[in-house]
Formats: sequence, structure tokens, C-alpha cells
Amino acid sequence: MKIRLLLIGKTDTAYLEEGIQEYVQRIRKYIDFELITDTRARKWNALPPDVRIEKEAEIILKHMQVYDHSVLLDERGKTMNSVQFAQFIDHRMKQATRRLLFVVGGPWGFSPRVYQAAGSRLSMSAMTFSHQMIRLFFVEQLYRAFTIIRGEAYHNE
Repeated sequence: MKIRLLLIGKTDTAYLEEGIQEYVQRIRKYIDFELITDTRARKWNALPPDVRIEKEAEIILKHMQVYDHSVLLDERGKTMNSVQFAQFIDHRMKQATRRLLFVVGGPWGFSPRVYQAAGSRLSMSAMTFSHQMIRLFFVEQLYRAFTIIRGEAYHNE
């Protein structure tokens, strides 16, 4: 199985990018993992939110493959603890899922077209975090999931 994390727009803060890259390297010890950053057009922030959502939808949908199980990181998604998330990843590996595509959208959420195309939604917390911070939180949780699956000493419960 391959895992891809699609980010819309670059990570703006250096310390977040540094943390993300640290966990990306750790994850790659367990699985074929790729971080895909699809940049937005210039003057993106000048566009109205509804236009931005639809332009992001075009970007996201072009990355979704027919054989993917796509998971939107969305505040209205299913909430899991770390062990449940590890079980989700393990189940997908055992089901021979070809590729898991996780998607972090922009600050305005996803288009209805993207919700319809996605296989599932995952909420990282009942709290709201910036889409920039979720990137780091997600890769840390993905790394944690693999340590749980392997029974390694990282997660304490």
C-alpha cells in the first residue's frame, strides 16, 4: 500500500515545515509515503471563498485516482483516537488498499464535489485547528499509528 498526503498550498511557517519533514522521514521507514503539495495561483487570497473552494476542488479531484481510498481531513469527519486510527491503517493494509490519499484542504473546507468523491472523512479533533497545523498533527499521528501497529515504544496508553 502507498499513502499520500495532499496539501493545498505550501506550509507557510518554517517550524511547522521542519516538524512535518521530520515525521515524513520517520513514516518512510514503514511505508511508501509521499507528501504532495499542490500550490495555488497567485492572488489566491483575493478570490471569494466559494471560488477558492471550487478551484481547490479541481486540484484535489485531479489527484484522486479510481483505486484510491480518499480520506478528507475535515472537522465534520469521524473522530478516532490514536489506536483506532492505527487500526484503520492496519485494516486498509490488510484489505490490500492500493493507495490511501489523505487530503488537507484550505481554510474554507471542501466543495460538495470533493465530499462526494471521497471515501471517508476524518476529524483530527473536536477542536478547530488551522489547516497549516493539521499537517503536522496528521503526520505525527500517522507515524504513531505505525509504531502502534508494530508494537514499538512510542505510544503510551
